[in-house]
Amino acid sequence: MPNSSRAERRRGERGHVGKPPPRDPMRPVYIGAVVLVLAIVVALLLNHMRETRDIAAAYATPTPGPSPSAKLVTIEDGVPLGKEIFPVRPTEDTLRGGQGSPVDGIGCESMEGSVLHVHSHLSIFVNGEQIRIPKLVGAAASAGGGCLYWIHTHDETGVIHVESPQLQAPGGGPFTLGMFFDIWGRPLTRTNVADLKGPVTAYVNGTRYDGDLRSIPLVSHQQIVIDIGTPTPSPMYVFPPED
Repeated sequence: MPNSSRAERRRGERGHVGKPPPRDPMRPVYIGAVVLVLAIVVALLLNHMRETRDIAAAYATPTPGPSPSAKLVTIEDGVPLGKEIFPVRPTEDTLRGGQGSPVDGIGCESMEGSVLHVHSHLSIFVNGEQIRIPKLVGAAASAGGGCLYWIHTHDETGVIHVESPQLQAPGGGPFTLGMFFDIWGRPLTRTNVADLKGPVTAYVNGTRYDGDLRSIPLVSHQQIVIDIGTPTPSPMYVFPPED
């Protein structure tokens, strides 16, 4: 009988003669399942963190700008602000605006969404005179009883409601002022705001804003002031209690 190798003798001393026992063929499957479960848990945690961050950003009340001593205007539910020049829907025949079909991916629903509900405020001035934002922007009449876009107004206070079934706008990111104007069916540029033409100065929360007007986010208690023509000192608005 040939002499055993040193490795075989060592295995024999440990009680294992010959080849070691084969590995469990299911071992890779078990390892893969554990890795998959861990990946799912991590993905769920990251998604929860993102949702928590997005909710906090949407509902955070913006900090007023550097001039908190500006004129304070109290918003009262149902009390109009500004001069009326725009017709009120549904009598307004604006083919450019929302007529029930999605606008910028934003739907028109029979009921208001409940995942995100925030209020921003928009005021427009022309040479120092405030212009009224009409009620029912975003309300579309139809034979089936009508619908309401996720972004809309209820009254003539300038308060814009975002009542959405999802946390972010279609395509990601926040809902914006440009989306509101697209639903309204009116232009929003640096020389033309709702068909009111002239040089535009904008303020967001009391601070001058020189960026893209369409990109201004509609978050909780955001204050947006647009001056057309001769700029006027930007007022600060006080939202109704529990608004």
